[in-house]
Amino acid sequence: MPARQRFDAAYYRRHYQGPDRVHSASQVGRLAAGTAGLAAWLCVEVRSVLEVGAGPGYWRAWFRRHRPGVRYLSTDASAWACRRWGHARRDISAWRPRAPFDLVVCQGVLQYLDDAAAARAIENLAAGCRGLLYLEAVTRHDLLEVVDADRTDTSIHARTGDWYRERLDPHFAQVGAGIWAARSAGIPLYELEGAPVHPRLRRQSSAASAASSAARLGRTGLEES
Repeated sequence: MPARQRFDAAYYRRHYQGPDRVHSASQVGRLAAGTAGLAAWLCVEVRSVLEVGAGPGYWRAWFRRHRPGVRYLSTDASAWACRRWGHARRDISAWRPRAPFDLVVCQGVLQYLDDAAAARAIENLAAGCRGLLYLEAVTRHDLLEVVDADRTDTSIHARTGDWYRERLDPHFAQVGAGIWAARSAGIPLYELEGAPVHPRLRRQSSAASAASSAARLGRTGLEES
């Protein structure tokens, strides 16, 4: 069955309601708050957000409550989810945003796409991101070592983490905790903040960071609370 047809009322009842739900609204709210906080720490002003695979809309709810001025586009490939929660119907493997967003959220989507579609999706995510990407995708390692198989949908394309990194690295620097910084944004990262830069990307990354390093030298872009 095509992935987009799997995400019907039964799917959401199983994974988002009751004691065996994967994530609650409050849990995702803490994740959204942490992501927004890290964006502020990295001096990324989040004025626009694109969410891919928005499902119940937990991320959108947090931003509407805590960042009401942010322009938010929530999308999903599921016709049922779009009708139920009011998202725009978009398939990230076939759709590329016309303009980039400051923050792109893609939680639990890529593992449902085959290799070719997932690779296209990553290219489209990169084209749509001018700041930070939050990405969660269950890998082969996660299935064996991390997830609770009784609560997690294991009918996925189980790829290695290296498969994802190879396709993300040309476009993003891995910051950690699911956060990736668009290389085009030139966000300066201390050496121990992010994953090591692949040698073939080191020169490109250094040039981009040098162009904007003054903005973050000594974290000068942060506001005191």
